[in-house]
Amino acid sequence: MRIMGRSRSLLAALAACLLLAGCGSGPSQVGSAVIFSDREVTVDQVQDLLDKAVREQPVAQQLSQQHKLDLLGREIVRQLVVHDVLMRAAQREGLAVDPRLLDQFLAADPLADPVDTAGADPSQLAQQIANRVRDHREVITDSLLLQALGQKYLDRMSVTFDYTSVSSDIGGDQPLDRRERAIAKAEEMAQSPTAAAEVIRADAAAGERTSTGEVVPAAQAPDLATLVLFGVQPGTVVAFQPSQEQAVWIVAIVRERNLNAPSSGEQVTQPSAGQLAAIGQRLLQPYVEEAGVRINPRYGVWDPVAMNLAPSSAETTGAVVPVKGAAQP
Repeated sequence: MRIMGRSRSLLAALAACLLLAGCGSGPSQVGSAVIFSDREVTVDQVQDLLDKAVREQPVAQQLSQQHKLDLLGREIVRQLVVHDVLMRAAQREGLAVDPRLLDQFLAADPLADPVDTAGADPSQLAQQIANRVRDHREVITDSLLLQALGQKYLDRMSVTFDYTSVSSDIGGDQPLDRRERAIAKAEEMAQSPTAAAEVIRADAAAGERTSTGEVVPAAQAPDLATLVLFGVQPGTVVAFQPSQEQAVWIVAIVRERNLNAPSSGEQVTQPSAGQLAAIGQRLLQPYVEEAGVRINPRYGVWDPVAMNLAPSSAETTGAVVPVKGAAQP
């Protein structure tokens, strides 16, 4: 399903600014929420979904009263980006949803009821609201295609990488927290094809946790297969926090990304539908780059580590840095 452009309205764009935090888009993107290489999603389209949410979903009205509609705006844009690049990937991969299966889901439409607010944080609420205000056939199709994409490559995908870690902050006159240190280290490791090895050797000598030649097949570690390591090309450095429960950051250089690895037959457990969908979404990362996605700054910036939007570049969940002088596939 393609989202066609509508007429640009300055009044609608100004109204959107009043509802969404941080209106500061440049003149080239004033009427566009997302620009792809070959089409756009307009601010009007996103605003229509926001208006629909406030009309139909009591929890969206609560977000509005709490001045948190920016969360919903970012989530709507994220879903529209994922939908677009997923359609591109499905066409290339020859994936399609069985119409009978889709009809079965729609007959029992899991998105028909209003969002249940019990125990949910605002970001989770935003995802559930966005699912309900979009076309339900499209949302369910996206979910099934993401699962199919993840299943297709689960037994065939592996990555090889070297890494170091950041486990403490730095105090003093110029303090750096772990995130800042990890991103700075990623940029240092990406300065040349040999820089990563030099940084890792120095960190190992200093007692940091490091390793080289780590090979992770997706089938043996479905949760790890959802991480940014599996979404970048060889010759790329990534900085990320594997778990919010642990303070350690990982800074790694991907040496090999194999999508045709022979199956080891050692799958630990059958991944859940949610894990498969998350793996499928991670596989979309190169398609986002290929589609030339540009986000209107009023909705934030694209965060490739999270495959999500962050409010600003200072609030991303990590970094993806191609190595200077490295040959990219």
